[in-house]
Amino acid sequence: MKVCRTIDELRNHLTEAPRPVGLVPTMGALHEGHLSLVRAARDRCDTIVMSIFVNPLQFGPGEDFDRYPRSEQADLAAAEREKVDLVFVPSVAEMYPDDRSTTVRVAGVSENFEGAIRPDHFDGVATVVTKLFGIVQPDIAFFGRKDAQQLAVVRRLVADLSLPIEVVACETVRDPDGLAMSSRNAYLSAEDRERATALWKALEAGAAALRRGGDPAEAEKAMLAILEPATDHVDYVAVVDPDTFSAPLRAHPHLLIVAARLGETRLIDNLLVEDIA
Repeated sequence: MKVCRTIDELRNHLTEAPRPVGLVPTMGALHEGHLSLVRAARDRCDTIVMSIFVNPLQFGPGEDFDRYPRSEQADLAAAEREKVDLVFVPSVAEMYPDDRSTTVRVAGVSENFEGAIRPDHFDGVATVVTKLFGIVQPDIAFFGRKDAQQLAVVRRLVADLSLPIEVVACETVRDPDGLAMSSRNAYLSAEDRERATALWKALEAGAAALRRGGDPAEAEKAMLAILEPATDHVDYVAVVDPDTFSAPLRAHPHLLIVAARLGETRLIDNLLVEDIA
């Protein structure tokens, strides 16, 4: 496994790398969810590139950029165990020189829910993903379904810019009690960790409402009934189209999305429902 800290170094190693090349973008603090993306990439690709970069552009004022979990040595050890070929660990200065003047914006799908609560967040996501795509030039890029709106933004980006990259969505990896694995779970106290299972329970209740013939409003009501008493604040519950994050069409899959706060920790989760009554 090669660890590259500059763009030129990574590109030099990629010159003769066998294809297809798979990219697994991460912000580090690796957990089983990230490693499942690597395994999916191994099944499809001859060369795997993992990026580890806590992207400052996707954090707003007062968010957790400074305290976001960072564990480079443990991350590199995990990547080596999973037989990652190249790990790209750039500095902020390497990715964003002082004279940079370009930001990538994906309109529409980026503007509500997470985009409304975290202004400029998806501009930061789109910018770093576009940059990584340009640096690595992967054939396939692997993203987790847990960050569903991010996934929709990336898919729209690839389609609109006609990028020759296949975006593969991998299933959310969960603890036995249903909590989606997330680097931010490390912030949770023992009490808040137990309360956090309400996100999955709420999604299951919303899905049950849809499957018995309820409409999105009924599903949202069912989710809210579970989340409100169990968390400190509910940012949103909604049923949306998974591609546009607008109101879903009856004949299409419905995506249930939730965001809530427990103490100082904010968690998101989602569940795709295709077998609607």
